[in-house]
Amino acid sequence: MAYTNSPLVTYTNITKNKTPNRNHVIDTITIHCIVGQWTAKQGCDYFATTDRECSANYVVGKDGSIGLSVEEKDRSWCSSSSANDHRAITIEVASDTSHPYAVTDAAYNALIQLVADICKRNGIKQLLWKADKSLIGQVDKQNMTVHRWFANKSCPGEYLYSRHSDITAKVNAILNQDAEDKEEEKSDVLYRVQVGAYSKKANADAQLKKVKAAGFDTYMVKVDGLYKIQVGAYSKKTNADAMLAKVKKAGFDAFITTKSGQAVSAEPAKKSVTEIAKEVIQGKWGNGSERKRKLTQAGYNYTEVQKKVNELLK
Repeated sequence: MAYTNSPLVTYTNITKNKTPNRNHVIDTITIHCIVGQWTAKQGCDYFATTDRECSANYVVGKDGSIGLSVEEKDRSWCSSSSANDHRAITIEVASDTSHPYAVTDAAYNALIQLVADICKRNGIKQLLWKADKSLIGQVDKQNMTVHRWFANKSCPGEYLYSRHSDITAKVNAILNQDAEDKEEEKSDVLYRVQVGAYSKKANADAQLKKVKAAGFDTYMVKVDGLYKIQVGAYSKKTNADAMLAKVKKAGFDAFITTKSGQAVSAEPAKKSVTEIAKEVIQGKWGNGSERKRKLTQAGYNYTEVQKKVNELLK
């Protein structure tokens, strides 16, 4: 496997304290506290010059700086466990020198970004933490380890140890968003916020005027013979959801559709409300909530259709 290093690195000083070419694929994250409020440069320079046989892949400084001390392709000497260090990316984080070995907000935030980047580049889709020493090596259940499991140490300190679940949640939020963004990039789907669909252009014009008066940059398209009032088209559903909430808050009955639109023309509607109502009576649109769902998804105004159904049945 061709390993890379994090583009978030702001300082590099490679130490001799390492084992070239790790013998295991990267599938684990091990976070340590460095017991000193250092910058990444101070931490990397220490590992590069110390006579002690110690190192880490990365150092996160008190100011949020990120240093590279051992490249990801190589095994660091960090966790008192050769097996762990061969499979893990080890990260030393600047901390206080006494219990609970707290870290700065800048260091904590940089750590989360760094771990997310490591996971993305090494194919770790989700970070898993159970605080269970018996699960070491079972990366499908837990892919984080701590130094205290391999030696009589308090590392990574209570501050970081107690926040492993929070780190996991924040990193996974980044990974999940990244996965969603990639799926959206592969798709040509546009999420459109729609406020009504009408067979008569006059009714659509009236609704368009109301939506514009409420301050929305809206427009009309004609799809499958219906005049549809839309408020934006978005490649990301999260953006469409945000606009949908605003439109609904303004009092409009809105929904999201992924159907593509075309420019409004003077063509007559393919099916009038009366035609659709007759199909409803014939049972082609189902009953109850199913009927409402199908009509709405197809872009028809359920209330108008049901009103016409009632008229025809009388």
